[in-house]
Amino acid sequence: MPGRSEPDGESRTFARGAAPWLVPGLVGSAAAAFLARRSRFRIPVGLAAAGVAGGMAWFFRDPPRQGEGLLISGADGVVQSIDPWPDGRTRVAVFMSPLDVHVNRAPIAGKVLSVEHIKGGHVPAFNKESERNERVVWRFDTAIGELECVQIAGTVARRIVPYLAEGATVAQGERLGLIRFGSRFDVYLPAGIRPAVTVGQKTRAGETHIVLS
Repeated sequence: MPGRSEPDGESRTFARGAAPWLVPGLVGSAAAAFLARRSRFRIPVGLAAAGVAGGMAWFFRDPPRQGEGLLISGADGVVQSIDPWPDGRTRVAVFMSPLDVHVNRAPIAGKVLSVEHIKGGHVPAFNKESERNERVVWRFDTAIGELECVQIAGTVARRIVPYLAEGATVAQGERLGLIRFGSRFDVYLPAGIRPAVTVGQKTRAGETHIVLS
């Protein structure tokens, strides 16, 4: 609901980091609408510009979320895979389509141990080769041990915008950052902790339970 209290104390309409894309789209739409009023031949251009601006506004939306649990989803999307890792951890990968909210949230409260940006490619996030894509690796000190989360850029996503830095204390559900245009969010569950989601299940950042207890 609008105005509902957020974990990081802010209720937003659009995501932080959206301005470089959103503002030009809105300005272009306004300019095209003005020109369309002066000539009916420019109406299609105005409608196209309005459609682009509307799409940008929808993509960069940042709705309020409020959920509690041992560990909640850091991303809107669909569970793409659940994989056992060699070190005993379990990776839960959530794929975000361009229609999903792309603001990621902290699955659990804790302290940010590190935020590492790794350069790489931009193949589709559902492709196995996406393991080599550009990404930001987060490591947290939490009540269930060290937790690793990874924001992965996809084909169209060309920028990951972290909101927090190393040493920050983070609340569960607090915004971590934004991935622009199509991507993936992975969380590595500590050894011995089993996920409560299944492959193909839809998730909502800050609300869906990844682990129940």
